[in-house]
Amino acid sequence: MKDNPKAFQEFYSNDFSHCYGCGTNNEFGHKLKTYWDDEETVSKFVPRPEHTALPGFVYGGLIASLIDCHSTGSGSAALYRIQESKSDNYPRCVTASLKVDYLKPTPIDCTLELRGKIKEVKGRKVIVETVLFAKDEICAKGEVIVVQVPDDWKAK
Repeated sequence: MKDNPKAFQEFYSNDFSHCYGCGTNNEFGHKLKTYWDDEETVSKFVPRPEHTALPGFVYGGLIASLIDCHSTGSGSAALYRIQESKSDNYPRCVTASLKVDYLKPTPIDCTLELRGKIKEVKGRKVIVETVLFAKDEICAKGEVIVVQVPDDWKAK
């Protein structure tokens, strides 16, 4: 893998590491980890029995969550590259728009792979196209618009 062997999410500041899908500080979350693979981004996730929709298949909400968090991480890493930041922390992005197409049922008995492509970067906005594979077949795809939050952004 290119750039850094650490996952993008490991470069979020402590204040932004609580996300259920990708937060390193959320003990109950998925802890999704995303990396560069040349010009694409990649994450892998092993679904558990509680992620079942129908016997043998993954719940669609999990798929949306994985696409969402993979894409926000990808957008964050893309902005970090472009901004050539001197900070150790990646900029934190949130979802502005999430569109998911479910193309076929996703089997639960395998490792899921997400692959993202940065489609556009404009200012603080990044458009990411993410595809979810199971057993080397495309099961879902998403287009996610993510935006960088201001440095002083905090929950109220």
